[in-house]
Amino acid sequence: MAKSKKPAKTSAIATPSLTSNWVDINKSIDNLRQEMEKAFWSFPSISMSKMNHTSCDIIDEGNQFRVKMDTPGIQKNEIKLNVTENSIEVTGEHKEEEKKKNYLRKERHSMSYYQTIPLSEKIVPNKVKAKLTDGVLDIILPKSKPTPTPKKKTVNVQ
Repeated sequence: MAKSKKPAKTSAIATPSLTSNWVDINKSIDNLRQEMEKAFWSFPSISMSKMNHTSCDIIDEGNQFRVKMDTPGIQKNEIKLNVTENSIEVTGEHKEEEKKKNYLRKERHSMSYYQTIPLSEKIVPNKVKAKLTDGVLDIILPKSKPTPTPKKKTVNVQ
């Protein structure tokens, strides 16, 4: 007669107290975060300008570089563009006029952008053109020695 094997006993560790401690810790952290947010929102608004980093794309079009840069909230008369043979520097600054209003919260105030972009080839600084359309600054930078466009050759895939 074969002895039947008894199922192995699993040792269940009772951890309700451990679990409840983690829940309590999470609640305490959430409460602390909420209290900190309340405390910071109660501070008066400081009217310092906020420096933003802009997103930009740099495209090599062979005879010129093209830079497309996001500059939301900046008007064309608030942008300064400085160009050298091997870099461009874009600065934008918007100052919100402070009018006495019954603000409950004021977050849209002065802002500024600054970015220097080094270029891999020399450009002709006096032929650079820039245009601002819908918050996107489009800069065309003609190269002093255009890069020849490589000839394309079709390769059959086997």
